[in-house]
Amino acid sequence: MKLLHVIGIRLLLLTALVLTLWSVFFYRGIMQEISDEADEALEQYAESIIIREARGEELPTVSSGSNNQFFIRKVTAEYAQSQPEDRFEDRDVYVSETGEREPARVYTHVYQDTDGSWNEIEVSTPHVDKEELREEIFSWLLFLLTAIMLAIVVVNVWVVQNSMRPLQNLLRWLDAYRLGKDNKQLDNPTDIKEFVKLNETVMHSMERNEKLFEQQKQFIGNAAHELQTPIAVCQNRLEMLLDDEKLDEHQIEELGKTLQTLGNMSRLNRSLLLLCKIENGQFNDKTRVDMAQLLEQLLADFKEVYSHKQITVNLKIQEPFIVQMDESLASVLLSNLLKNAFVHNIMMGRIVVMMRQNELRISNTGSFVALDEKKVFSRFYHASGKKSSTGLGLSIAKAICDQYGMTIRYRFGEGKHHFAVER
Repeated sequence: MKLLHVIGIRLLLLTALVLTLWSVFFYRGIMQEISDEADEALEQYAESIIIREARGEELPTVSSGSNNQFFIRKVTAEYAQSQPEDRFEDRDVYVSETGEREPARVYTHVYQDTDGSWNEIEVSTPHVDKEELREEIFSWLLFLLTAIMLAIVVVNVWVVQNSMRPLQNLLRWLDAYRLGKDNKQLDNPTDIKEFVKLNETVMHSMERNEKLFEQQKQFIGNAAHELQTPIAVCQNRLEMLLDDEKLDEHQIEELGKTLQTLGNMSRLNRSLLLLCKIENGQFNDKTRVDMAQLLEQLLADFKEVYSHKQITVNLKIQEPFIVQMDESLASVLLSNLLKNAFVHNIMMGRIVVMMRQNELRISNTGSFVALDEKKVFSRFYHASGKKSSTGLGLSIAKAICDQYGMTIRYRFGEGKHHFAVER
């Protein structure tokens, strides 16, 4: 998830929580203020009636034309003692002027008259319908909440996008950066100190990586010359010694073993150098490669080399497998997969090569035990113990697939080992 989305969602949730809590307190405050105003007016109205009654003055009618109503009734002392002196409540009362029951605020007060008798006065005044008011407030608050959150999202997107533009520029530059190539200079002006520091840190890191990359390339080149040359010299000298007629059978056998070891060392050295070059991205040329055509050429050579194993090869090309990649690496990829299928096969075994538009699958008979899927593409993984194998063929194949965004998978089934290259 993008940073912009994370910030937006978190701000949205926090804003929704704050506004919801504010709405609850706002509603309670409004209703409390309305009730307090009504209660104060009712107390004053009840007090004026009690005073006029105590003075013997004429009391107003039960309804004064303002929809305010009062009732006075005699109560017993026991009742007066059992009731609170003042009570406020909301309930529906009958209004004689309208002939209907309407919501009202009701104040009930118990008091003792001058003659010692107990009276209860009940005064009421029309009040807001709290249910309707609650629904109306909820509707408007919901509208306000939605509008505020939408505004926050819009403002947040605009602010964050503009504030994060230096970071986006830096990420685009890093995506396009290629070690060992002519890369554009970072052009990312900003006044934000953190981004300035980040730009400087990234530039220093890229400079160090370039230096290490050049050193590694130089080492690979030196290793290719410095190691391959003495190995070749040793092989030539051993071959010359083998021509010496004075050597006995045991000496010839030992020299042959040494020569074979040097050959394995030479192949291992070349494979390691090739793997390093692939992982360092030193093969950047891309051409249109028809894998079907290349496969047919390589198969002819492999069939001839491994003809003694009498392996049956079944080629099924349903659709051409066309890729954009370095042609030499395409050849290495197919060669390693085919060699793996031939070398680790059994006498009179089978190889099935199936090709479709987006998949190349090579299946071969061999060991009846599945390989370790987690280690099969690791360096120096030997499952069969073949001395002729360097243990790097499948590692090189995976490195090539990774460089060109392809996927290589292994599975065991139907008595065969299946290696599939997909794109």
